[in-house]
Amino acid sequence: MNSLCDHPSPQISVIVPAYGVAHLLGEALDSLLAQDFGDWEAIIIDDGAPDDVAGAVQSYLVDPRFHFVVTANHGVSAARNHAIAKSRAPLIALLDGDDLFRPHYLSAMVSAMHDDPAATIAACNARVFGAVAKEEPVIGDDQNRGATASLADVLDRRFMIYIGATFRREAFVRIGGFDTLMTNSEDFDLWVRLLMDGGHVRYIDAVLGDYRVRPRSASASLLRNIRGNIRVYDKVIAAMPGSHEAAVADAVRHGELERLDVEEAFAAVIAGNVRPGLMKLRARRQYLNNPLWSAAFALWSVFPWLAPPMLAWRQRRHQGSSRRRPVRAAAQGQVQRA
Repeated sequence: MNSLCDHPSPQISVIVPAYGVAHLLGEALDSLLAQDFGDWEAIIIDDGAPDDVAGAVQSYLVDPRFHFVVTANHGVSAARNHAIAKSRAPLIALLDGDDLFRPHYLSAMVSAMHDDPAATIAACNARVFGAVAKEEPVIGDDQNRGATASLADVLDRRFMIYIGATFRREAFVRIGGFDTLMTNSEDFDLWVRLLMDGGHVRYIDAVLGDYRVRPRSASASLLRNIRGNIRVYDKVIAAMPGSHEAAVADAVRHGELERLDVEEAFAAVIAGNVRPGLMKLRARRQYLNNPLWSAAFALWSVFPWLAPPMLAWRQRRHQGSSRRRPVRAAAQGQVQRA
């Protein structure tokens, strides 16, 4: 295990939580070795993982830039906070243990932050792959891809920030790091609180990372993420009363509440509570008003037993999209998508 104090401070620290991804961790660490920028350190953290993270990381520790930290399991936010406290660079980048950085990621992030001292966060685009119907970019053509973005842009999700973003240590310390009470949407919460502290996002319009979606309960994950988003908006409304940003947060929060209601009804139908779930959906028909949904409701009125498999298929089709689709679209009819 390399000592963090034996070497000069690097320009950027990469934080790699590795809970449950020991079989994929080598790919993430290989993507660091492939960087065209070499002045980095990586803090790999095993926070009580059930698999052999130590074995997966052992061969990489011959490189003094890799450091391995072990803690008890207190969730990903606590793990990241602990690893960042052990790191030394003025810039922090996040790389989940099952994701990848493209070779130009670190050089692009460091340059962007050096060239724009007012930027608190540097972000980029990424490829979504794995347990998805098709590979897509995190940031689509329907989103703002300007050079900079404000807090209001991030709140209404005109601008999305990929989890593999880079931010300034000093701002992270000022806001107290990740909120360990956030069990979902903890990254969105961090971006918002960093921008509430000041500055803007610098965006590099290039695919510089690869975000892996792994099989999981898509319905449960989506519902937790929506509830997490609502908590973030509640924080902004409480912290910035009367501001433009609070007004934006309040408007999008209402859209998220509507989306939560619809998605809970979807989940109820899939779970077998067909008639109550369909009744709730019919009460929300204004949010499901395109021809495909109209045809589906007509079919289900005659054959209600078809609703669970059809909605389960929709769920599988859109698995992994909840973290990367703009929340603002929910208020404008995103749930209309069949």
